[in-house]
Amino acid sequence: MQPIYEIEDSRFRALIQPNAHLERLATGLRWAEGPVWFPAFGVLHVSDIPNDRILRITPEGDVSVFRDRSGFANGHTRDREGRMVSCHHGTRSVTRTEADGQVTVIADAYEGRRLNSPNDVVVSSDGAIWFTDPTYGILGDYEGHRAAREQPCNGVYRAGPEGSLDRVIDDAFVQPNGLAFAPDERTLYVAESGSSHDPDVPPVVRAFPVEAGRCGPGRDLFAVDAGLPDGLRVDRHGHVWCSAGDGVQVFDAVGVRLGRIRVPEVVANLAFGGPRGNCLFIAATTSVYAVYVESAACGWPGR
Repeated sequence: MQPIYEIEDSRFRALIQPNAHLERLATGLRWAEGPVWFPAFGVLHVSDIPNDRILRITPEGDVSVFRDRSGFANGHTRDREGRMVSCHHGTRSVTRTEADGQVTVIADAYEGRRLNSPNDVVVSSDGAIWFTDPTYGILGDYEGHRAAREQPCNGVYRAGPEGSLDRVIDDAFVQPNGLAFAPDERTLYVAESGSSHDPDVPPVVRAFPVEAGRCGPGRDLFAVDAGLPDGLRVDRHGHVWCSAGDGVQVFDAVGVRLGRIRVPEVVANLAFGGPRGNCLFIAATTSVYAVYVESAACGWPGR
């Protein structure tokens, strides 16, 4: 069997479990996205965007439909109360699923204009919801609804716990995609996936200093060398685990690639979870994979 790990820096050895193998938990999706682990229920939620549904998957591979007609849901995360926060291409909104199952709209417009198609989301420790807003969901009818862009840019937003909404990054991206905080939340990482439609756009992840809910000027931190960066997660040691065309590529906090986990399908997104937090769930094109590693997410479980 061909090894799934490629070690480029000896530090990568401490992050992987060489005896663990890549498991395919589910397949038959059209485009798998936005995995998020719910420890209270021991399940993973994953978007199947073109099929307009959210699936529920157990670590044993049992699959059921959590929500049909999901508004073409894409990225998800958990807040500190364990509620699911979701981005939707179809409704061009960010929502929160309450404990009783009711859905609250967090944001669907900015300065009187509809959002483009919120893509990925993360919650900071102060309860603020940060999300990216590229145009993928309005480019056609496969992952949303074809429509005109109303916002002047494809930006990154912060929805404050008191109800405010601010665009914190407005001119740095062609298509902002996955995002994640460093463990101390003083740096925000955001993926540029504009090469999906323009090969001249660099496949980079940028780092932005964060202070008082605002972002300073960003810088290119690293580029993936296969495909493009889509989703990403930061582990408890500060390493960035990033999706790529050949699997998951892992970088340190200064942008040095440590190694990669090879996956047989193009990876869109990933999340840490499992009963002990040391399982990496991988949403990759038509399938959802899992592999146990020697790390876990930073912050509260499932972040």
